[in-house]
Amino acid sequence: MRLEILPVPGIGDVTEGDDLAVLIGTAAPWLRDGDVLVVTSKIVSKAEGRLVDVPADGPERLAARDEVLAAETARVVAVRGQTRIVQTHHGFVMATAGIDASNVDKTRLVLLPVDPDASARSLRAALRDRYRIDVAVIISDTMGRPWRNGLTDVALGVAGMAAIRDHRGEVDPYGNELQLTQMAVVDELAGAGELIKGKCDQVPVAVVRGYLPAASAPVDDGLDPRPSDNDRRDGPQAIRPVDDGVGAAALVRESALDLFSLGTAEAMAAGLRAAATLADGPGAVPADPAAVDRAIAAVAEVVAPGTTFTPITDDEVRAGLAATVDGWPAGATALVLGAAPTPVDQPDLVRFGADLHRLRIALAAEGVPSTLLPPPTGSIASACLAL
Repeated sequence: MRLEILPVPGIGDVTEGDDLAVLIGTAAPWLRDGDVLVVTSKIVSKAEGRLVDVPADGPERLAARDEVLAAETARVVAVRGQTRIVQTHHGFVMATAGIDASNVDKTRLVLLPVDPDASARSLRAALRDRYRIDVAVIISDTMGRPWRNGLTDVALGVAGMAAIRDHRGEVDPYGNELQLTQMAVVDELAGAGELIKGKCDQVPVAVVRGYLPAASAPVDDGLDPRPSDNDRRDGPQAIRPVDDGVGAAALVRESALDLFSLGTAEAMAAGLRAAATLADGPGAVPADPAAVDRAIAAVAEVVAPGTTFTPITDDEVRAGLAATVDGWPAGATALVLGAAPTPVDQPDLVRFGADLHRLRIALAAEGVPSTLLPPPTGSIASACLAL
């Protein structure tokens, strides 16, 4: 495979209502079937009118930008100072929801296209209908990476090619069957296009040639035959439509499979909030004694001196203790006795209450729910947890 990356200069400033197919087709009369058109999302947004007016500077501008960001945000992923990493309504996770203030008047902000896949399909269809060329279209934008410095362009929308090259089931030269390899080829092509587009060169479109084969033969539908490259602009003709595919939506990872759906600080805060609202009651299945032991061991080094936790799993002992505890849950299958240092003063009770909560959190982390009960009558324990 031999690839060429070609710039498309001369498009000029794009404004709302402009026909991108005409602008690109006029600037690149040399386009061929099978070319991959990499189009900066900003000119798509401008043509589609995805701009908002904001003050040029001052606190009013910041307030207006925050308001726009909130409207474009589906959920907040991480916040560090003024930096906001959010998930957009498209499903993309990116800084400031992709809102851009570069290459636009200072009193305006550019938002992402509402549906970049639909924008790619529309542009591809317009080029096909007007100029009878069958190209793939990638709508690209710049993103950071969570584990690497620097930015790169990625695909927000795509039409005319698959977003992912799936190698699963193939066999490598050593006889190993590939199990996981799925290459985000449209992201790679978007990054390749960015190499010649740049940020300040006013080249918002690039062409990657050589990656895709030429399109199929024309449809035999009674219309004029497909002309040569020399006269292909005489008027719209029908060529065989190629499936646009599912688009860049295939690149958005499902939330259930996202192992890093929050920033570190946000994940810790979410854990603390969850811990503060622990389910109050024993589990539907018997508590695993090994899990209980692990939970007690996990807090052993952080509880106050003199605090002890003793698991009781013997059925007869547990039944005898249950008879002396008010409100013993019918589903409880185990018991942990907690004892504070003696004699007990007010600070000791506060520390012991914190230790009980730490243990409940550790038990919950092991999948063992619990409920707090008063200690059995005559026991030296300060409290007990029914599991």
